Amino acid sequence: MKKRFFSGIQPTGEIHIGNYLGAIQRWVELANNPEYEGILSIVDYHAMTMPYEAKELTAKIKEAATMIMACGIQPHNSILFIQSHVPEHTELAWIFNCNCTMGELSRMTQFKDKSQDRGESVWAGLFTYPVLQAADILLYKAQYVPVGEDQLQHLELSRDIARRFNARFGEVFPEPQALLGEARRVLGIDGDKKMSKSLGNTISLSESSQEIWKKLSTAKTDERRKRRQDPGIPTDCNIFTSYHRYFTGKEELATIDRECRCAGIGCMDCKKILAKNMETILSPIREKYYELKKDFSAVEQFLNASALRCHSIAQETMTEVRKKIGIRW
Repeated sequence: MKKRFFSGIQPTGEIHIGNYLGAIQRWVELANNPEYEGILSIVDYHAMTMPYEAKELTAKIKEAATMIMACGIQPHNSILFIQSHVPEHTELAWIFNCNCTMGELSRMTQFKDKSQDRGESVWAGLFTYPVLQAADILLYKAQYVPVGEDQLQHLELSRDIARRFNARFGEVFPEPQALLGEARRVLGIDGDKKMSKSLGNTISLSESSQEIWKKLSTAKTDERRKRRQDPGIPTDCNIFTSYHRYFTGKEELATIDRECRCAGIGCMDCKKILAKNMETILSPIREKYYELKKDFSAVEQFLNASALRCHSIAQETMTEVRKKIGIRW
């Protein structure tokens, strides 16, 4: 039996290198590992917890699906579906809402951060977001969830919900374990905050090499290096820690580290090396993305076939759940 993992991504705009390094690259690695079975979702219901334009959501869902396929998630190695195409997600979320306390949800760090200074105007969906997230995972009885440290609290709630349900109604759900990879917190090109579409400090996977270079050329570097001949400390430079570390090979990375410290290379030299290395990795993804975008039928077929597979799994789980909670006999 393969180990099943579940993960999802919100369709909130163009997928950027922070999404790629922090999640999608890991998905591809796991999907190509014969020990694992991957169920991946574009979680469109989660995208509704903050204000959004309805007419834009469809385009964003298609954008996310196309780019995820371009990165290497394919029918032969994974399931990729749209969350709202499997209605059992919201049914299970309601059942879990009735087995979860407001106290638990109010302690969620991400809720506190996103609801700060909004008082009673916070949408209920943002408050109950982690419950739907638990339903996403447990509906497929996923044993593992690839997450970053910032999502561990939500995963622990999923484990608590599974444990409480099993104790109250009988064994149904496994307690999903975290698959922690290398911490990849990618700062934006401003070097100050995490790469975020809402902050406009991103580099999109679909951008051309010229567009990427335009952003890199003005990106923040080690402030000690005011002149070309000033030595720097690479570990204090966002270009080195957030980008070179993931796009540059170990030997070249060591050379850049050494030459920066003695002013053997300047910041623009460093950025040019980075641009070259990024292009090597990103250009095949970009080419595949535009190929799929030109003819969306391959993406649509993958999504529809995946939704059917997920619906079959979800129906089995919900048949079991409905009997356990007493609404079927």
